[in-house]
Amino acid sequence: MATPMSADSFLDLLTGEGLTVVEVGGWRTHNRDSKGRWGPVDGVMIHHTATEGTAATVALCRDGSADLPGPRCHGVIAKDGRVHLVGYGRANHAGAGDGDVLRAVIAEKRLPPDNETDTDGNAHFYGFECENLGDGRDPWPEVQLEAIEKAAAALCRHHGWSARSVIGHLEWQPGKTDPRGFTMREMRESVADRLK
Repeated sequence: MATPMSADSFLDLLTGEGLTVVEVGGWRTHNRDSKGRWGPVDGVMIHHTATEGTAATVALCRDGSADLPGPRCHGVIAKDGRVHLVGYGRANHAGAGDGDVLRAVIAEKRLPPDNETDTDGNAHFYGFECENLGDGRDPWPEVQLEAIEKAAAALCRHHGWSARSVIGHLEWQPGKTDPRGFTMREMRESVADRLK
């Protein structure tokens, strides 16, 4: 468990990892903190957006919709590898998920099956939405996968977490399929290699 870093530290961490960052509007104070707490943070959650087109994807993740207001993540990782920062603080990305999974993330142990929705994930995870249709056919460019790896590794290094603190939405909430098109096992292996 860790205290979330400041927005400026978050930005410095990502750029320090070699990522190209795009700051969107007043992202530092755009959040859902009025709806509940954010922190302590325990890990990093990866999603796919089920959208196409970077501009439309970033706008949706920043502003949300009537049924799910924004921000819907902290950063949008585009197909070109750029990270668009759209919010900081509590974000509508994780939703309710499995408390047993959270306990495994905290303990950095193997994840159990996600079979309940008894825990508020928005309070506990940094979230990255990654531009992809999520149909299993839309490609994941190498530069995008590397950006996901770098962003996750930067946060893990800062907080002293291992790669086991990086999970996919599909490992948190029953019925979710994201990210689809690569496996979280492979991503954790890449993050672990970067942390060495």
